[in-house]
Amino acid sequence: MKINVILLAAYREKAGLSTLSLDMEPDSAVSDLAAEMKDRFPGLPDPERIVIAVNDEYRDHDFTLSDGDEAALIPPVSGG
Repeated sequence: MKINVILLAAYREKAGLSTLSLDMEPDSAVSDLAAEMKDRFPGLPDPERIVIAVNDEYRDHDFTLSDGDEAALIPPVSGG
């Protein structure tokens, strides 16, 4: 299945791109996507620390992805 990935802010800088399309196994979870992204881009944090929104909603790492989903990797935000 195809998952469209958007990398935001610091993640975009570390990966050197803002979007990509990944082929994932059926029934892959957000945790699988996070692990795949860490494998492809070692500069990203450990997979369990990556926050991911799927189709504009924050999702737990056990959430099952569907073909055509859009997943955004959201880096930590600081400030005040």
